[in-house]
Amino acid sequence: MATAPLLIDRSTLSKRRARTKADRGYFLHQEAIADLQDRLEMITKPLPDITIVTGHPAPWAEAFPTAQVVPDDEVLNLPSNSNDLIIHAMSLHWANDPLGQMIQCHRALRPDGLFLASLLGGKTLHELRTALAEAETIVRGGVSPRVLPMADIRDLGALLSRAGFNLPVADSHSVHSTYPSLNDLMHDLRSMGETNAQSARSRQFTPRHMLQKAEEIYRTRFGLPDGRLPATYEQICVTGWAPDDSHPKPLRPGSAKMRLAEALNVPEVPLKD
Repeated sequence: MATAPLLIDRSTLSKRRARTKADRGYFLHQEAIADLQDRLEMITKPLPDITIVTGHPAPWAEAFPTAQVVPDDEVLNLPSNSNDLIIHAMSLHWANDPLGQMIQCHRALRPDGLFLASLLGGKTLHELRTALAEAETIVRGGVSPRVLPMADIRDLGALLSRAGFNLPVADSHSVHSTYPSLNDLMHDLRSMGETNAQSARSRQFTPRHMLQKAEEIYRTRFGLPDGRLPATYEQICVTGWAPDDSHPKPLRPGSAKMRLAEALNVPEVPLKD
């Protein structure tokens, strides 16, 4: 029985990541680290056993020196019931099976253990996505996958529930950067190890005139008054807890002791048959 092709070419992704440059390539990781550290400061319960799942271990190992760091392989090196906190660090958007990654993390948490994931969301590089798609349509009469499709925040919240986590939360914020040219943006993406590693990506050489057309469209649609090109990176954080008896539970339907109209101090209007 034939299987569907995987979205991500993991071999190519590893090669892209190997070229990450520490001076500029980790600026989104530093944003994510600061955000997660702020969130963890608000949690009062101890979380002694920590594992970080990531394809970029250097900045995370430095920020969390007591944590174990494991690669974001398809099968994670996570023993069952072994962690109080698992951080999936800026890698979940490259997963072929994000739900499977969450389920594996869930199984590796002890009861009342915390799962945190920081990843890039669907609004990331929407300017570049638009410019490249329009330019390729004009030049080649069609579109090939050039910017990774990323999950919507609502989808990620639903995946947390499907993975078995309690109290699921997903929120996001945007990180904005600007570049002198399209070439500078591409160079920055290479330095971050975030260039195209999709299995269905075009293997053809991208002609210079197509990139020039893409930059022209980029400037026309999104260019700033100072001549620079903006780029948006949506950073999503998802939070879930491994089930525990201490967690609040929903009441059974019909178990309320007060009518809603009485609680709101408004007249009750019966529905017509």
